[in-house]
Amino acid sequence: MDTPESAEPFLPARRTLTALRAAVQECRGCPLHGPATQAVFGEGSAGAEVVLLGEQPGDREDLEGAPFVGPAGRELDRGLEAAGIDRRAVYVTNAVKHFKFEPRGKRRIHQKPNWSELAACRPWLDAELAAVRPTVIVCLGATAAQSLLGRSFRVTRQRGEPIEAEPLAPWIVATVHPSSILRQRDDDSRHAERESFIRDLEVVATLL
Repeated sequence: MDTPESAEPFLPARRTLTALRAAVQECRGCPLHGPATQAVFGEGSAGAEVVLLGEQPGDREDLEGAPFVGPAGRELDRGLEAAGIDRRAVYVTNAVKHFKFEPRGKRRIHQKPNWSELAACRPWLDAELAAVRPTVIVCLGATAAQSLLGRSFRVTRQRGEPIEAEPLAPWIVATVHPSSILRQRDDDSRHAERESFIRDLEVVATLL
């Protein structure tokens, strides 16, 4: 019987954020490491009260080696500022550490990670959460939310709702991924979705 793919053997014995960040580049826990430029680990303080959890790095993140540095990252920064949450006081990461994509000409098109890839990468996230010990985990988008709350969870039904989530954290709040704001069809739709995103982040601010 095949051994399930897992990052667990690649985690260091000493699980500080610094040690984890160095070790993740050697991870071969699933096939996604092959095509990706590098692993993209989380960034932020070990004492952060908020962990912002996305799905996976995008094209820019894969090239630069840092999470949320592309257009979605700018949208996230805008929402945090509007909600009164200091971006420097949060820890940002993704459920999957390598960029999953489909080559299309010169472009690399994002592909959603599957459940085996999420499960394989979960030890990195668990180690990050244990090191940071946040008050609130903010799941950005359905993949991030379902990776922690189960496949039946629907962001559309429960966005902005504080959910008790020990031992992961006292609270989880799910909202949309900021990239979904950018995909809206017109300015009015983008404005409405941006305001809803800010309201969800304001809920997070009240829990701190």
